[in-house]
Amino acid sequence: MTDGTDRPHSPQPEPAPESGGYGFPPGIPAPGGYGFPPARPEQHDQHAPYDQPPPGDGHGYGYPPGRPDQPASGDGHAYGYPPAGGYGYPPGPPVAGGFGPPMPFPEEPGPHGPGPNLPPVAFGEQPDWEAMAARSASERRKKRLLMVGGAVTVLLLLAGGGTFFLLRDGKPGTNDVADDNGPSASASPSASGSPDPDASPSKGYSPTVSSDVSLLRDSVGKTNIRMGPEATVPKVTTRYELTLKGNPNSYAQATEPGVDTTKSFTLSARVNNASTAKGAHIVMSQGTGDSFAFELGADEVSGKQAWVFRVRTNEKGATPTVVTVSSQGKRTTKTWTVLTAVHDAEKKMIHLYVEGKKAGEAPVPGIWQNSGPLQLGRARHQDAWAGAFKGAMNYIRIYESAFTPEQAAAYRKGQLDAAGRGTATHAWVTG
Repeated sequence: MTDGTDRPHSPQPEPAPESGGYGFPPGIPAPGGYGFPPARPEQHDQHAPYDQPPPGDGHGYGYPPGRPDQPASGDGHAYGYPPAGGYGYPPGPPVAGGFGPPMPFPEEPGPHGPGPNLPPVAFGEQPDWEAMAARSASERRKKRLLMVGGAVTVLLLLAGGGTFFLLRDGKPGTNDVADDNGPSASASPSASGSPDPDASPSKGYSPTVSSDVSLLRDSVGKTNIRMGPEATVPKVTTRYELTLKGNPNSYAQATEPGVDTTKSFTLSARVNNASTAKGAHIVMSQGTGDSFAFELGADEVSGKQAWVFRVRTNEKGATPTVVTVSSQGKRTTKTWTVLTAVHDAEKKMIHLYVEGKKAGEAPVPGIWQNSGPLQLGRARHQDAWAGAFKGAMNYIRIYESAFTPEQAAAYRKGQLDAAGRGTATHAWVTG
């Protein structure tokens, strides 16, 4: 009984003509039925009943024709053995669509290519499951080792990259402690000794700004200094030197002051004065308008050339008051010399050190505050540029503290310790 609704149905397909039925090989069934040996056509009526043995052979079904006490003629097998082809196979070559010999297992692709070439397994036999499990476990172990090795490699690369960037941030020439330990040219933080012109500078150091080679790069602060058209900064032997020709076009000028003259500071530079002429040869100064606020260099004092540190005081009056401290008996030409000038705002004193030794000192009420920029190779005198320097200089530094005599001597030797050196605010041409 139905509710009147057609149900979906899938009728079974009819077997193909001459296919032998479902599950049987195609073609007309062999005489005697499947699994029975064929009878000789001349002795067996194909239309005889199946419950009767074939006439003339005297044997029941399942036995080959011939005498029961002899093997079948031409097959080479005794009674009870299957005909050629084995049990369940018709004799002779397999018919189309019939059963063939067992085939070996196909190769299955694995994670790293084709699988192992397993030997064929005979029909009815069981494969070696333990060997197959061992191979599978071996492949899994290899895969895990590859994954672990890859992860370790990635971690090592990341750690190496972090180490590289950590070292890169502190490389010499950017904000390097070795450069601040004194005028020594060695890149090693533990190096000591005088600034030997033949010593090796920091590797990879550049004295100029990469985007503008006419700017001297401030490797500590942010005050880059523009060189004049005839000023150069060549690498001589192993180190860079700011080279000036002693004319109006050979100088370097910043865009702002290098120090606050109302506070303590220390100036230092390593210089080689090439001019034997008497008069002013200014290494460093600051000021604009009609006068300088301070100047450091060489000048004539009592008829002889001497190294000088000169400041204009903040005293009021019609004529500016200038205070000068100078060296006595020091060679001022054609030799490398480390000059260090100090203003101690608390003690109201100025000092000059030549090669780390005190050359002179003097009291000052204070230094005139001038908004003019820092200058290298010249100074402002009576509303005009004067004191053009001819020669070379490097290791130009400014500190925001006043060096003591001990610190000035240690600085000259490149042995100024980290606790006592103060803070360097600017540094140019230090490699």
